[in-house]
Amino acid sequence: MAATNAQPLVFWKDLSPSPVCLEPATPYSPRALIVGGGVIGLITAWALLDKGYHVTIVASEWASYGKEQRLTSQIAGALWEYPPAVCGQHTDAISLQHSRKWCMVSYHIWDAIAAKPDLAREAGVSVRPADFFFPFHVEEDATQLAKMKEIAASGVRGFRHTPSIVQERDVNPEYGAVDAYEMLAPVIDTDRAMTWLMDLVQRKGARLVTRTIHGDLLHQEQALRAEYAADVIINATGIAGTELAGDASCYPIRGGLIRVINDGSDFPVIDAALSISADVANEIVFLVPRNDKILIIGGITEPHESALDYTLDTPIIKRMRARAEAFLPQLKNARVDPDYPIAQGLRPFRKQNVRVERELRPVAGESILKHSRIIHTYGHGGAGWSLAFGCAADVLAMVEEALQDKAPSPLATDADRARKHAQVGELFSARL
Repeated sequence: MAATNAQPLVFWKDLSPSPVCLEPATPYSPRALIVGGGVIGLITAWALLDKGYHVTIVASEWASYGKEQRLTSQIAGALWEYPPAVCGQHTDAISLQHSRKWCMVSYHIWDAIAAKPDLAREAGVSVRPADFFFPFHVEEDATQLAKMKEIAASGVRGFRHTPSIVQERDVNPEYGAVDAYEMLAPVIDTDRAMTWLMDLVQRKGARLVTRTIHGDLLHQEQALRAEYAADVIINATGIAGTELAGDASCYPIRGGLIRVINDGSDFPVIDAALSISADVANEIVFLVPRNDKILIIGGITEPHESALDYTLDTPIIKRMRARAEAFLPQLKNARVDPDYPIAQGLRPFRKQNVRVERELRPVAGESILKHSRIIHTYGHGGAGWSLAFGCAADVLAMVEEALQDKAPSPLATDADRARKHAQVGELFSARL
């Protein structure tokens, strides 16, 4: 379960884009070691820094901007989505309940950043129409209807549901889309945002260390805490959870994006995100305009594939582009970005759910059994940018619990907790 005292992060109240921390650290402030330098690690660091923690981030590599392979956080489509997302595979009750909360915390923070023009440009964040299309009327599918109603009531801006969106966006009538709904959603230029986040946490005082840590963190917790003078360790390593958390349920889902020029010279500028989810069609359509006059074409999910060897001629990439062109015929004239035509990466999934949870396994002390001070936040799949701020709020609360050496609780749904409390109450009554 999430930490019992977790409160949503609120921009300007709990997080500030200023280089000065909201609560400056003192020599006596707690110290956190974060393992992982992607979006989850950086946003978690931001939350801790503004709460007055000393923060060190250890990562094997950091965001880069050449023609070499980039971080998974940079490869992401980075369109904010309500779960289950277009490319998401988390459908269990635990993930869905927590992700719905986490994504709305993130929505409001990204929206607040986008509302301030200078900050929005610096951070690479914009808010755009996001349209979701269906080969049937949404009212005909109970699952999709329930999700649409949840979205409409969630607090997103600009929600509307009308089949006319199909014609408004020039979708090919022969493709089969007959219904759609729209909302205003944050879109993040991941390269720019990662630069901004790295700079921000460093200006707030974070120390960045380039290092690869191997092996289960639990088995080296005391040594790492001693080496970095850390009171707690946060594992934000993504796919490396297999090794660092001893979690055999982690697995990659390979994905790729084609980057095409979206400056109006080859086709009318596309300024809305357009998508068809895998749960309503056989294959995904995923089109997202970026801030740098680039449109990304996505829609690949290949579980348990880890070779990053896509080219523009790879059959699955060619099918993805053909699918996008069939959906939106004007893309037949699109030119690929000559400097960076294709982005590819491995979405970090795990079998059960996104894991935002304290380490449940005990550690042996000198004479007693102690609770670990490791907090895990990994397995976000393709939704890291959508969930990061919400997850950081829970991590912050778990850190505070760990510092008090409270017993950890497993991630669970509200229904699971209610059943457990009822069972405890029944047991107590029986003893009376």
